[in-house]
Amino acid sequence: MRGLTAGLIGAGLLLATAASTALAAPPPFCRGYASAALNQVRVALAIPRCRAGLEGARWSSDFRVHYDWCLGATPGAAAEEREARTIHIRRCRGF
Repeated sequence: MRGLTAGLIGAGLLLATAASTALAAPPPFCRGYASAALNQVRVALAIPRCRAGLEGARWSSDFRVHYDWCLGATPGAAAEEREARTIHIRRCRGF
């Protein structure tokens, strides 16, 4: 019985890993995402009112930080991060 249970758990983990990998964003998408993220970071850093609150990986000026994060994320999660940066920039610019 233990062998069957362990086998089922192992199969479940394998399927879960395969499913999450299948949903992850592909490298070409992530290159574009990371480039866009860096553009948003540059814009935010160039506007004094926008500099407040630029903390964490979302505002990193390192391409690799954004790219590597994206490779483990879904395209939807990447879109949410991009939108969060956009909202911050719009608010601090007064739009």
